[in-house]
Amino acid sequence: MEYTILGIVLMIIMLLYFKVADHFNIIDKPNQRSSHTEITLRGGGIIFWFSALLYFAQHIQNNYFFFTGITLVSLVSFWDDVQSLSNKIRISIHFLAITLIFYDLDLFHLMPIWVVVIAYVLAIGLINAYNFMDGINGITGFYTLVVMGSLLYINTKKQLFIDGALIKYAMLASLVFLFFNYRKKAKCFAGDVGSIAIAFWIIYLVAKLILVTESLIWLLFLAVYGVDAVCTILHRLYLKQNIFEAHRLHLYQVLSNEYKIQHRLVSLFYALVQTGISFLVIFLYQKVQDAIIFLIVILPLIFLYSSKFYLLNKSNLRLNHGA
Repeated sequence: MEYTILGIVLMIIMLLYFKVADHFNIIDKPNQRSSHTEITLRGGGIIFWFSALLYFAQHIQNNYFFFTGITLVSLVSFWDDVQSLSNKIRISIHFLAITLIFYDLDLFHLMPIWVVVIAYVLAIGLINAYNFMDGINGITGFYTLVVMGSLLYINTKKQLFIDGALIKYAMLASLVFLFFNYRKKAKCFAGDVGSIAIAFWIIYLVAKLILVTESLIWLLFLAVYGVDAVCTILHRLYLKQNIFEAHRLHLYQVLSNEYKIQHRLVSLFYALVQTGISFLVIFLYQKVQDAIIFLIVILPLIFLYSSKFYLLNKSNLRLNHGA
């Protein structure tokens, strides 16, 4: 499908979804831990599943496992957006969907069992990290564009590993979603259906690239989200908090909520940092050892994340002084 036509079709689908969401009251009501203050339509990220559907309809001879997997995670996530589900059900479906793409990638034959176990942990962890990070206008759409753009560059210039259209369909869906989400007052939020579906899409592509190149450095295309998510979980465990409950301790939340920096600027900052990292990874690929590249990327990100503690202390001092 020509990309201009695809964009128009996705735009029409999004507008139709708004009608459905409004009719069935599929909304996001802010609470004390939210980064937004107004009631907004939820589940706009369903556009990612529709984009995958349009791709699959034109390539029906293959991609069965990928499309079945993204359909499973989208369905259970949309259900969770409408009516909360238990973590056990969601994780079980995620596990099943990941199994489908691992089978498609022939991972069970290519890798020893301990590598497969680690791959499961990483994949499910990345899905949840992507979901955790979806909290302010524009962050999911922009970050997805950066990740997909990096993968498209590799696929085009460095190593052909997948049909390029599969990457472009995700990018176009991100652009359509951003049109409605990257605003001072967003028309819709991605919801779990959006963040988890696109995370699943990215995991499939990154896993494919890792297997083709036999290099793990492509995980660094998700370094910013990964460091923020993991460090925040460790921080919450230190505070003895339930890591499955809503909170406001991600760096982006501190910047948005405690320091009132515009959501769109914070989202752009995250995307730009990841863009710089992706360029660095691509430039250093096959020139520097993978382990060194990981250190070059991860250590500065941890240092950047640690600025959160200075910001929190400064904010608390300000509040105490005001009291």
